[in-house]
Amino acid sequence: MSKELFDLTGKIALVTGSTHGLGMAMGKGLGLSGATIVVNGNSSQQKIDDAVAYYKNAGIRAFGFKFDVTDEAAVKDAIERIGQEVGNIDILVNNAGIIKRTPLEAMEVADFKQVIDVDLVSPFIVSKHVVKGMIARKQGKIINICSMMSELGRNTVGAYAAAKGGLQMLTKNMATEWAKHNIQVNGIGPGYFATAQTAPIRVDGHPFNDFIINRTPAAKWGNPEDLSGAAIFLASQASDFVNGHILYVDGGILATIGKPIGEI
Repeated sequence: MSKELFDLTGKIALVTGSTHGLGMAMGKGLGLSGATIVVNGNSSQQKIDDAVAYYKNAGIRAFGFKFDVTDEAAVKDAIERIGQEVGNIDILVNNAGIIKRTPLEAMEVADFKQVIDVDLVSPFIVSKHVVKGMIARKQGKIINICSMMSELGRNTVGAYAAAKGGLQMLTKNMATEWAKHNIQVNGIGPGYFATAQTAPIRVDGHPFNDFIINRTPAAKWGNPEDLSGAAIFLASQASDFVNGHILYVDGGILATIGKPIGEI
């Protein structure tokens, strides 16, 4: 019975921004639990093809679709094509996102708007077009990838924090509006993870690396695979009565405002 609760066999999951990093890790977790993965990206067709090959090499059924999640016409067309070529989307993971590290007083309005468009508006656009089918079928799972910046501010990430804070509330409102259709909408808030993007600063002696190690109760960076369990849970029957919740996978950072490890 417990295995059946987490079994995604026969489900189709669209994971935006799933050609690399945390999106790919979550996609792999969902795929190894039985889901067919629809890979999305917009930078290049080659990256999508490489990601599809990666999933297939892991024994996962996967398809790739290149489209811009901020372009509503492109999203609408892609969702229709996915339905025709792969099948109905049962699980949506809104993972695509960007960050621009600039102090607010120096940030260009165009850059601020771009972050908001990708990190906040695009989950609305994609969900809007996916949820219509879910409503018709009276079931579905939507997972929005939030952030610790949904709760906290930090220097130079004002636009990102504004978007991720908004995404937390968008998640709650989606849950409020769509729960009556047997659709569960939740979020995952990742902490600091060991990815290719963070590799240059994950070295002993680097100030930010030392900061993360010291401030995280688990005293380490997360592994991308650590997000798989959260994604599987929120995509499966096991979370059928969980709605409007943000599950933080952060090694305990948000649980404390204490001093670094080893200090009294």
